[in-house]
Amino acid sequence: MKMIKMNTKSMVLGLLFAGGLGLVNAQTTQTDNTAKTVQTENNATIDSLKKQVEANPKDANALAKLATAYQEASDWTNAIDTWKKISALLPDWAPAYYSQAYAYQSAKDDVNAKIAYEKYIATVKPEEVEQNKKNLAYAYFYLAFSEQKNNPEKAKEHIAKSIQYDPTNQDAIKLSKALNS
Repeated sequence: MKMIKMNTKSMVLGLLFAGGLGLVNAQTTQTDNTAKTVQTENNATIDSLKKQVEANPKDANALAKLATAYQEASDWTNAIDTWKKISALLPDWAPAYYSQAYAYQSAKDDVNAKIAYEKYIATVKPEEVEQNKKNLAYAYFYLAFSEQKNNPEKAKEHIAKSIQYDPTNQDAIKLSKALNS
């Protein structure tokens, strides 16, 4: 069996292309002043949203905006904590687990990312599958990727599901070929 190696940056790009999150990435050619302005705006947004959440800790919309703002600022610890609050508030809302998994993955916490992707898959309701196909494909791809060394049979199951949801994902196709060779 061949092992597929993929760096985290490729996996994150795959996540973004899979339609997981519409995060805006700053251009790498920014001037220092532009970067400082963006950081200041992010801080102001975060501060404003934190006040909103303090006033109403059960405001799921404000919490989601805050978690997204933390992600845009690459503050993975606070993003994870905020997504966890949303999951506690709305335990049947699958996107919170997907976003939590993304934040864990970005923080290079693969163990918790895997758990969150599994929770996401388990939480997607049958009537929501169609609108979540790309995210489900990525979640299964991530699980297959993480299982390929220790549990290749489980990895094969996951990659088959990934391809079922997105038969055009070339990374999933490559992993499937490697797992089945």
